[in-house]
Amino acid sequence: MTAYILRRLLLMIPTLFGVLLINFAIIQLAPGGPVEQILAQLRGVGADVAGRISGATGAETGPGGTAPAGARPTDSLYRGAQGLDPELIEELKRQFGFDRPAPERFWRMCRDFLRFDLGRSFYRDRPVWSLIREKLPVSISLGVWSTLLIYVISIPLGIRKAVCDGSRFDAWTSVLVIAGNAIPSFLFAIVLVMVFAGGRYLQWFPLRGLVSDNWAELSWGARILDYAWHMTLPVLTITIGGFASLTMLTKNSFLDQIHLQYVTTARAKGCSPRRVLYGHVFRNAMLIVISGFPAALILMLFTGSVLVEVIFSLDGLGLLGFEAALKRDYPVMMGTLYIFELLTLLLALVSDITYTLIDPRIDFERRA
Repeated sequence: MTAYILRRLLLMIPTLFGVLLINFAIIQLAPGGPVEQILAQLRGVGADVAGRISGATGAETGPGGTAPAGARPTDSLYRGAQGLDPELIEELKRQFGFDRPAPERFWRMCRDFLRFDLGRSFYRDRPVWSLIREKLPVSISLGVWSTLLIYVISIPLGIRKAVCDGSRFDAWTSVLVIAGNAIPSFLFAIVLVMVFAGGRYLQWFPLRGLVSDNWAELSWGARILDYAWHMTLPVLTITIGGFASLTMLTKNSFLDQIHLQYVTTARAKGCSPRRVLYGHVFRNAMLIVISGFPAALILMLFTGSVLVEVIFSLDGLGLLGFEAALKRDYPVMMGTLYIFELLTLLLALVSDITYTLIDPRIDFERRA
């Protein structure tokens, strides 16, 4: 198993390189970059803002942010650059790092990423790693607790539905599962806010932040309760919208195994139903369920809770990445992508190791 783990760790390097290369190329080809956005703002706001920016860069502009008399027209490829001072355009390109060729910028980025230097945000003027570290507690809270709660609910429920297949319990729980899968999470969030967070009815839960403002002054017990108080509605929202598919996956996986020949043989030998279910069926049926755990956790951490973060005023990684994409904040986009992909590969490796713990018959080294 050690050799397999080492091979997987080594394969992460070309995988990360390929993902970064593809996304870097797509981002470079996408229109509306940071320089274009600033140029559009300069053309829209007139001489006041343009003069201040050109003054900061040392370039002179004429009325309305246009180039002074005698200045050569710019040959910039950026839309909206016509009429602006070429020196201002070049200064903006230098400020955002676009004065270098794309291959050089990509290699510099990869070199910095190896040292976990993710650069600085274009618009927040802060290190990207500092921004990720600041938003990480919110995303970890939502992702970890929601994923664990989904698995704690879905696996026992799916097993019970498989054992009671076709019964009344299976029928009415299927109705609940289908309803949970059909209704979007943000709609659950709005309903919970209206009912329990100061909407029309009750005001039992807060609507803003991860903890209260006086959290640092509370005792440890009060801190835990305050944290749970703030997390209840967001975690419940994500859990309601996410447990349906895993429940049906667990049920179908167990049903497939229950009807196989080895289960009939175990029953014929006199094994109890519990022994058959948890001693024989469980290991085989749980493999497909565990295989989706890394993707589920990463989805919750980075992308699965953007609307929930907005509704409950939680500033996490999902909202950070969404705002970075809107503003074309390339360092934040690539930095979060790098952390996202690295965690995905590491959790996939953990998932493979978990396979061998659940079913010792799986031997990745022998397969290799």
